[in-house]
Parts: sequence; C-alpha cells; structure tokens
Amino acid sequence: MLAFVGAVIIGLSLGLFGSGGSILTVPVLLYLLGMSAELAIASSLLIVAGISLFGSVHNGMKRLISWRHVLWFGVPGMLGTYGGAWAGTLIDSRWQLLVFALLMIVAAVFMWRSKLQDMISLPDFNKTKVIADGLLVGAITGFVGVGGGFLIVPALVLLAGLPIAVSVATSLLIIAMKSFVGFAKYYLVFSSQGLQFDWPVIALMTIAGIAGSYLGGWVGRRLPKEKLQRGFAIFLALMAIVVITQSVF
Repeated sequence: MLAFVGAVIIGLSLGLFGSGGSILTVPVLLYLLGMSAELAIASSLLIVAGISLFGSVHNGMKRLISWRHVLWFGVPGMLGTYGGAWAGTLIDSRWQLLVFALLMIVAAVFMWRSKLQDMISLPDFNKTKVIADGLLVGAITGFVGVGGGFLIVPALVLLAGLPIAVSVATSLLIIAMKSFVGFAKYYLVFSSQGLQFDWPVIALMTIAGIAGSYLGGWVGRRLPKEKLQRGFAIFLALMAIVVITQSVF
C-alpha cells in the first residue's frame, strides 16, 4: 500500500509538471519502504524508465519526439549514465544521498522559478554543447538515480532550440533510455554481490506511477499550475533537508 501511494504521488507530479516527479522515487523507496540506499537508487532508475517509456509511446504516436535530438543528446546521455552508475557502485551511498539532496534543492529552485512556456527557442543546433550536456546530465542520472527531466527540458530548449512541447516529449524518451542503461549497470554489480531487488515493488510502483501520470495530467488541466508547481518546489526543498539529515546523522 505504501509503495502504491508513493508511486501515485510520483506519477501525479510527473503528469502535473512534466518533470521533477522522478526525484521523489528514491525518498519513497528509502523512507516509506525501508529499502537500503544502494537498492533504492538502483531501483528508482528502473521505475523511472518504465514510467517514461510508457509516456514516450504515446508521444511517439502523436509525433512529438525529435529523433535527431534523441540521437545527439540521448545516446551520449546513455554513456554518461553508465559511467555515473559505475561511479555510484564504488563509493559510500551516503555521499550519493548528499549529492541527491543537493540535486533536489536545484530541482526545487528550477520548479519555483521555471516558466518554460515563456522561453524562446533558438534557431541553431550546437552539436558539441548538446553532446556535452547529454554526457553531464547522464552522469548525474546514473550516480543518484533520477530521471533529470528538470535539467533535460531546459537544455533542449536553450541549447538545441526545440519548442517546449517537443522538448518535454523528447526528454521523456531520453530519460527512459538513460535510466535503463543506468539500472543495467547497477544490476550487474549488485547481482554479483548477492543483493536482491524487490521486483514486485518495482512492478507495482511502475504501474501505479503510469496511472498517476494520467491522473496528474487530468488534474493539471483544471488547477492553477503555477501555484501547484511552487508548492511542489517547497516540498522538494523540505525533502532535501530530510535526506541530508538522515544521510549525515
């Protein structure tokens, strides 16, 4: 039941805001379900990948995905995610949680200030910057177990010159690609160490998250999105404080 409720909340936030929801997956697994930090970070990648892939199928049917940007941003992002996941298996998970908490604060600031619909897309396409940004965001994804949509969407708008609707749809597929690769690395390492993943919980959270994302989209069309987004930003900042406190003490 706790896994179901947590996944619905994650899906709701994804449906409402288009990003930021996946960053709740690790705290749900850690504090609601009592999962170890290592398995929570790894499992969150697979849950985020499943939810994002399902949404990408819908976006693909509506022809909202820019495949050129999936290639130049997503493929380097997969390499970066693999490297980030590899680094994550080598250090104390408390450091991962501290980095994760800082990332939550960054996400909170993005969501508090973000008005992506007002951004003006740029006409040029700088492959070097797009590849470099894909590698960086991918490394962060693999290291702390988040989707990184709140970083990918602005990058696709400002660096790649995509309209906001196409950026959101494209980022969802990139998140799925990166997250699957990151989880694969964690799975190989942790399986060799004898760690067991809780597959029923992962499946339940993925399904509930998909359902929650549809509910979030429906609610978002009926409520003031800016106030909801700022409220969620405050919640993320508070959760970051909780994670820092727990990981340090």
